[in-house]
Amino acid sequence: MQLRFLGGAGEVGRSAVLVDDSLLLDFGLLTAEPPQYPVGTPEPDAVVVSHGHLDHVGTIPALLSGRNRPPIHWTPPTRELALTLARDTLKLHGQSPHCPFTENDVKRVTEVSETHGYRESFEAAGYEVTFYNAGHIPGSAHVLVDDAGRSPAGSRTQSGDDGDTRLLYTGDFHVDEPEAADPPAGFDAGEPPVGQRLVAGSTARPDADVVLCESTYSDVAHDPRASVEHRFAQSVKTTLWEGGTVVVPAFAIGRTQEMLLICEAHDIPCYVDGMGKEVTEMLRRHPEFVRDPDALRRAKSHARFVTGRDGQRKRIADQPAAIVTTSGMLSGGPAMTYIPEIRANPVNKITMTGYQVEGTPGRELLETGRAEIDGRVMPVSAQVEGYDFSAHADHDGLRRFLDSYDGAEILVNHGDRCEAFADELRADGYDAAAPELGATYSV
Repeated sequence: MQLRFLGGAGEVGRSAVLVDDSLLLDFGLLTAEPPQYPVGTPEPDAVVVSHGHLDHVGTIPALLSGRNRPPIHWTPPTRELALTLARDTLKLHGQSPHCPFTENDVKRVTEVSETHGYRESFEAAGYEVTFYNAGHIPGSAHVLVDDAGRSPAGSRTQSGDDGDTRLLYTGDFHVDEPEAADPPAGFDAGEPPVGQRLVAGSTARPDADVVLCESTYSDVAHDPRASVEHRFAQSVKTTLWEGGTVVVPAFAIGRTQEMLLICEAHDIPCYVDGMGKEVTEMLRRHPEFVRDPDALRRAKSHARFVTGRDGQRKRIADQPAAIVTTSGMLSGGPAMTYIPEIRANPVNKITMTGYQVEGTPGRELLETGRAEIDGRVMPVSAQVEGYDFSAHADHDGLRRFLDSYDGAEILVNHGDRCEAFADELRADGYDAAAPELGATYSV
């Protein structure tokens, strides 16, 4: 196989890997000003998508802007999430450099879409492909690509290599903790979680000759999930007891639903606002892709959905409740209404629940206590806290996953320290490398 790295090499964003100039794995964007897209203009015979986050699907419709109409393979939730994100991008940035596709391109996506469940093998560009649960968000998948039986005529590279290669593209993934930790003193939500409440961690370890592995948190050790959840719940409850309001900025996909599950488990009154409402409704239609469908149903019933009509948001901002809202990095969404309303009262609180990219208002708020909201730099007297509810495997999780592949070739991507992690793996006897952006690797 020939792997060309069009994005995601040495960076978190715009994931895109082209296999033998024929099969494209993901086609995302890198959130920046302006956004950055994969390098090159591939014309694949087929596209396979690992999951529905912008950095993996954000540029998919642009593949259909010309005469090429490759089929797009994904799980049912990933299809719906990709279309939701594409329509939101059109709404916010249509007919601007921030949107590389048109409404017609998005319509074409629905015409070439092919959905598959986990462990259901299918053919794409002459390869046998199988999805396995990656435990990142609902519908996220490890992608196993097997070229067994693929004739040389099926490859435009005409490499003449008739060997059987099995490539495992991990996509983004999460693994549960190896065992449940003792619950923190005062933990009041039943059995302590060993991972995300929304989706079970990855357990599939299909045989592979080459593993293309994400490394987002390769230098991080996550605290036990129960401990993080307990600290968050106690902090929110303390603020509510004092009569304050807590704004919980959260990514619409995955994180919003995780926070709703936590609020329900700890009996925290909450509202939900922004795109996360639509995503929550959608995920209820795909119960086979979540850990506990009944828990998600309870969480949805427990939360109050915000319509935004008749000044509702300003009224809610005066109530002792948690408000789970987009955007997770304070770069848009209803958070732009809530933060100015609650920022001046030191009893109130803003709890950041995800990684804050450098240069975003969320990162600025955590580091300086002020943030640019709707073009104005605002000092914030409300308390600001950060919690690590990551949906990625940390260093130990990555190593536990790779324990199953000590004889495989490891290519490290999707991280800002890929080379350092590859060096660590090589020192421990792995055949590991960190591809460079735009490079082609033979495996």
